[in-house]
Amino acid sequence: MIKKIMKNAPDYKKIYSDLISVKYPEKKEVCTHLLSKKDLSVLDVIDINRILFSKDSKENTEFNQKHPSYNKPAIDQILEYQKKNQLNNSQLAQHFKLSRNTIAKWKNQFSVE
Repeated sequence: MIKKIMKNAPDYKKIYSDLISVKYPEKKEVCTHLLSKKDLSVLDVIDINRILFSKDSKENTEFNQKHPSYNKPAIDQILEYQKKNQLNNSQLAQHFKLSRNTIAKWKNQFSVE
């Protein structure tokens, strides 16, 4: 018997593929470039979520902004985006809807130059 090592993370690729095929077939073309990736990053999941549920209520958006969860690769990707696009902390915070203090804390913790 072949044993597979299971990850503790959900299979977002399968979840979103099924969701798109059942509920949002009209948005399939928009999401194909994200779903064609081998592994979805946290930011990819956020992008797909924005595409599918763009008409969220204000309360939902506020709740989601108050309870974010970013792993190290996602933080690295956000900080690389800042370098690549030459943004200051305020501009980056506004783009990703984060706090300037959060950006500064990440830069200190992960010592990005």
